[in-house]
Amino acid sequence: MRSVPGGEWCPALARALMLRHDPVRGRDLLVLPERVVVLEGHAGQVVGLCDGTRTVRGIVDELTERHPGAPVATEVPPFLDRLHREGWLT
Repeated sequence: MRSVPGGEWCPALARALMLRHDPVRGRDLLVLPERVVVLEGHAGQVVGLCDGTRTVRGIVDELTERHPGAPVATEVPPFLDRLHREGWLT
């Protein structure tokens, strides 16, 4: 798990995973070694920001700017925590 001074987590995709867009279905996919996870809604945008350079706060701020009025601050951190528990984010 990468963090910046102050202990803030900078999420990044685990090494064996890839984020891909399926243009035929118009869906974002999380490609794991032995399976594919279809990401719903804006989840692909969230995962796409997990490049190891942004803190969770930075991701929330960027998404809040892109989607004013959306419940980003309450939904994104638990989503990222869930992906981390799955082992999909480091």
